[in-house]
Amino acid sequence: MKYSCSLLCVKKHKLAQSCNGVRDKTAFVSVNEFTDLNLLSDYRFLEDVGRTADAAARHPTVHSPTTKKLLYCLRNKARKCNIDLRTLPVGFTKRRENSTTFNFMEKKFYWHLKLVFPHCHAEYTLKGVPDDRTLADILKPYIDPVESDPVVCQRLRMYTMSPPSDVQILMKIENRKRNSVRYNELDASRSLLDNLKGKVIIEYPTLFVVLKTLKKDMVVLGQDATEPAENSDGESSSLSSVEEGEIRDTL
Repeated sequence: MKYSCSLLCVKKHKLAQSCNGVRDKTAFVSVNEFTDLNLLSDYRFLEDVGRTADAAARHPTVHSPTTKKLLYCLRNKARKCNIDLRTLPVGFTKRRENSTTFNFMEKKFYWHLKLVFPHCHAEYTLKGVPDDRTLADILKPYIDPVESDPVVCQRLRMYTMSPPSDVQILMKIENRKRNSVRYNELDASRSLLDNLKGKVIIEYPTLFVVLKTLKKDMVVLGQDATEPAENSDGESSSLSSVEEGEIRDTL
């Protein structure tokens, strides 16, 4: 939604903002700004959702007994750890990406994990992260001035130059309306498993690493004086923002 003067300008914008050039069809639009074009866009979006869901339902992998059994075991083990793990239909981006496994011998999850550093427009995907590893240890290769990779350190310079006390780890609360996004603050000194307990996870955890002085638009649950207290799961019957985003990515 930005104006550009040339192809070079477009390429620089996409690189700087990690933009793929595709309009966000699920972006929030207030009632006062809602027009006939927005209505038509929503209508076409819902039609596309229907076609995508139908195609996913027809996918042979969906009806595979092995796939169903593995997903059931994964969700069941997560539930015993007090984690509400939810999986998306075949065809969704996060379903294809997810490499999370459970080791029955060690009785331990090895998570597929995504780290997002919004102030530097950077994302990193980790595979096979043991659930007993602390968040501080997970972040060391990225924001620790001594142990981080030089290339990564340079890209995340804003974080590596900030004091550890200013770094905050957040995780978006699922099943909330798009105009009421809230985040849970995680404890860097505790394990990944401890931090995920009591929370809803769609496919795999996505952690947002932010600086307290710059996270203006990221509201932590319980820190908004205008918001009444509610369940940390943010119970709602509407489609979660992650699911909407995954539908958009699939289309």
